[in-house]
Amino acid sequence: MPLTRWLAEYAWLPDHAEPTPDVLIEAEAGRITAVTPLVGGGAAPAGVEVLGDAVRLPGLTLPGLANAHSHAFHRALRGRTHGGRGDFWSWRDVMYDVAARLDPDSYLALARAAYAEMALAGITCVGEFHYLHHGPEGRPYADPNAMSAALVEAAAHAGIRLTLLDTAYLTAGVDGAELVGTQRRFGDGDALRWAERVDAFRPENDHARRGAAIHSVRAVPAEQLATVAGWADRNGMPLHVHLSEQPAENDACRAVHGCTPTRLLADHGVLGPHTTAVHATHPTSGDVALLGESRTGVCLCPTTERDLADGIGPARRMAEAGSPLSVGSDSHAVVDLFEEARAVELDERLRTRRRGHFSPAELVTAATVAGHAALGWGDAGRLSVGDRADLVTVRLDSARTAGVPPVGAFFAATAADVTHVVVDGRTVVADGRHQTVDVPTELRHAIGEVTS
Repeated sequence: MPLTRWLAEYAWLPDHAEPTPDVLIEAEAGRITAVTPLVGGGAAPAGVEVLGDAVRLPGLTLPGLANAHSHAFHRALRGRTHGGRGDFWSWRDVMYDVAARLDPDSYLALARAAYAEMALAGITCVGEFHYLHHGPEGRPYADPNAMSAALVEAAAHAGIRLTLLDTAYLTAGVDGAELVGTQRRFGDGDALRWAERVDAFRPENDHARRGAAIHSVRAVPAEQLATVAGWADRNGMPLHVHLSEQPAENDACRAVHGCTPTRLLADHGVLGPHTTAVHATHPTSGDVALLGESRTGVCLCPTTERDLADGIGPARRMAEAGSPLSVGSDSHAVVDLFEEARAVELDERLRTRRRGHFSPAELVTAATVAGHAALGWGDAGRLSVGDRADLVTVRLDSARTAGVPPVGAFFAATAADVTHVVVDGRTVVADGRHQTVDVPTELRHAIGEVTS
């Protein structure tokens, strides 16, 4: 790839409390090679030549956003689960209905459209928490990883990077109940057979990496937790786990094991700096300490947590204890990491009735570098030399952002304000349009296929 230059009106540089005006960003072979603030309102310093073919980026340019927690097929549920009262468990029944209808071809179409929507929202990398592995009644496809391959291909078409968090889902409850109905499509029998299947899948594309996931303490028996964690550790891959999303999960774990889910994971070697706990909405004070002391990351998904009436987790306490925070869109009630990130602060205000828990720079970090790190891409999420050339530009002249200072954009902008997205040096979105996917049309067709 040739040398490319972008001239950002404002850019959010590493370790800066607010954006820097007039920044020249240069990249070659998908990597940033120079980041140069132009002192004096656009005058290039000595030795730096701004060529006429530099791409002008009016607005605020950020590092690529990382969606650290996604279930791609949940995109088909948007707007379809609000017909009456209910909770997470009743919502889950509707989700199973959609899962039952998918096959590799329809999953490819749905995920391609969902990932392209993410690209439009400024997301350059997604962590797919993938447990829809097999065919009806749990019968493996001829290729046991056909559904995984569909997700890898979908991300390639959409132009974003993917960490495929292949998820162990073996039981229907903490008590070890067998999988039933649609759940049978998720299971591999036991953790050793899960590991065998995952070992056989080697995506050849540079845009995709593998990771591991434990669906929850409900779905992996305690004696098999170490098998999944050990596989991730031996392969140097990130490990994610749903944790304490519901009080019922905590109560069931105490009833069976005499401890919280967090303590159970700690006792079986699951926690650590390469592990990310998703949600962590209902931890005890002791759980918060365990997560922080082990440097286990926490991925918050505020728009899903409020959509499902899950509750509000203690984000500030977990961050202060030592857990890096990232964000995800989870069930895709909306796909908007600006909303996810600012909700970390705004939900904390609701919980505590106080303001000012997270600075704008901390929220940017959660949506960028921390998310990439949680997904195993430690060379992304910063506008710095040597990192991947991922750029997301947000307009500052929309009805939402007009008159807002650049430092306040994260509290004002939405995904609709993203105008330009570059992934590994390649333009994926320009002038607010995806370059290869007609996103609304493909979403309508793909969702119609699995819901009609």
